[in-house]
Amino acid sequence: MDPGSVEKAAAALLDAYATGTPIAPLTKDHPDMSVADAYAVQLAQVTAWTGAGARVKGHKVGLTSAAMQRQMGVDQPDFGVLLDTMFLPESAPIDTGRFLQPRIEPEIAFVLGRPLAGPGATAADAVAAVDYVLPALEVIDSRIADWKITLPDTIADNASSGGVVLGTRPVRLDDQDLSLMGCLLRRDGDLIDTGAGGAVLGSPINALVWLANVLGERGVSLEAGHVVLPGSITAAVPVAPGQTLTATFAGIGSVTARFGRREQA
Repeated sequence: MDPGSVEKAAAALLDAYATGTPIAPLTKDHPDMSVADAYAVQLAQVTAWTGAGARVKGHKVGLTSAAMQRQMGVDQPDFGVLLDTMFLPESAPIDTGRFLQPRIEPEIAFVLGRPLAGPGATAADAVAAVDYVLPALEVIDSRIADWKITLPDTIADNASSGGVVLGTRPVRLDDQDLSLMGCLLRRDGDLIDTGAGGAVLGSPINALVWLANVLGERGVSLEAGHVVLPGSITAAVPVAPGQTLTATFAGIGSVTARFGRREQA
C-alpha cells in the first residue's frame, strides 16, 4: 500500500471509533494488504492518538491460542498497543456504549519491572523483566462490521483492542507455573468456559518473548511499568449491557468486569 492508502485506511478506522459505526473489511478495498501494510495502518492511528494526548502504557498479543485462531480464522499471533485510555477500573460499571461489538477474554497480565528488548530476547530475559502478574479481562472490539476480519484487518484495527480491566492484587512469578495455571470464566455467576495458561503459545511467557522480539525488529522495546497482555486463555465471549464477567485464576486470584446498562451511560 502506498502512504496515501495507509492514511486513508487509518482515517476510516478512526472514523468508526468516532461514529460508532463499523466499516467493511479493509481487505475488501485492499485485497493485497500485507501484514506490514496493516501494521503501518495501526501505527498511523497510534500516532494520531498520542498526538491527541493519549499515552502508550503497554502492548497486547492477540490470537495466541488455537481456540482464538480458529474463532477468528487466522493462523498466527499479532500485537497491538495499549493506551492509558483503555484501562478500566474494576470498581465502576463499564459503559458498553464506548464499544461497537465487544467480547471478553481472560488473560494473565504481565507488569514489567525493567525494560525488555529484542531481537534475541529469551524466556529467561522475559522472566527477569517481569515485576509481577495480575489477573486480567481484556475487552476486545472490532471496528470491522460483524467481525469479518482477516489477519491484516485485525492488525490494522490495533489487534481488535478495546479495553482492559486489571485485578488489583499483584503476584510474583516465583513458584507460579503459568503454563499449568487454570482459569474459570463466569458470566453472571454461571461457569461458561475454562482454560489453562498453556493455551497461550505453550505458556504466556512465550508470548511475551515473541512480542519483545517482534517489536525489537521494529526498533521498539517494552518499558518498565508497562502492561503486557499475552493472549486469551479461552475463546472470546460476547458481552451485553448489564452482564458481569469474572475470571478466576489458580494462584493469582480473580478479576471482575461489570458492564453497565446503556441507559446508565
